Amino acid sequence: MESAHDWHGAKALLEWHIELGAVDAIGDAPVDRYTLEPRQSKPEEKPLSQPGARPAKPTAAPQTDYVALAKQAAAAAGDLAALHAAIAAFEGCELKRGARNTVFCDGNPAARVMIIGEAPGRDEDIEGKPFIGRAGQLLDRMFAAIGMSRGATQSKDAIYITNVMPWRPPNNRDPSAEEIAMMVPFLERHVQLVAPDLLVLMGNTPCQTVLGRKGIVKIRGNWDDAWGKPVMPMAHPAYLLRNPAAKREAWADLLAIQSKLRGLS
Repeated sequence: MESAHDWHGAKALLEWHIELGAVDAIGDAPVDRYTLEPRQSKPEEKPLSQPGARPAKPTAAPQTDYVALAKQAAAAAGDLAALHAAIAAFEGCELKRGARNTVFCDGNPAARVMIIGEAPGRDEDIEGKPFIGRAGQLLDRMFAAIGMSRGATQSKDAIYITNVMPWRPPNNRDPSAEEIAMMVPFLERHVQLVAPDLLVLMGNTPCQTVLGRKGIVKIRGNWDDAWGKPVMPMAHPAYLLRNPAAKREAWADLLAIQSKLRGLS
């Protein structure tokens, strides 16, 4: 088949294409414009450790079991001084970082009655002793009414005082369940070392910690047993300051404590 253009026409058409930018008008080999470009191969995947297994996800750093550490530290304390040091050195509870003092105890360690409160307040945090504010002053008057005090030298007349929490919670909030769980081993060891004849639990938090029950208005005045000791739940003195009418019930509880001590002796 002859071309539709003569030599001069073809030359003019070629020059026109070159002016338009088609500098490679003629190649050494024909180009098939309908052929698809070959796909790029995927990078070779590394074989999994087991057939069908998924790649392992990055593992998080293991969390410290502070309750277990508390149990170990408490069990290793052979006396009250060692227990005090173990609590002061314990770093698992965040409350310690905001407290001024580790509030450990007050009173005679030979006492027959061990009183357990909730946590230090502002005055206790400053002085480093439990129950020294207004509530503590009322507590002293309450037990003085049955012939007992934290300053008594004879065990039959003495009381010994501590708290579930040795550090003051911010704004006097209730301790959390996690915070209490860390302190239970220390508190139970505290009771073992003091070995009182009976325990007095002042308020809901000690009752929840030792007895596993709350609702102090209902359970106060009713004897229970925990950690091998008779237990008397009582309203916290701070509650009595807000509700003076409840002092009558507190007096009944004090008389029950006095009677129990006579029976135990």
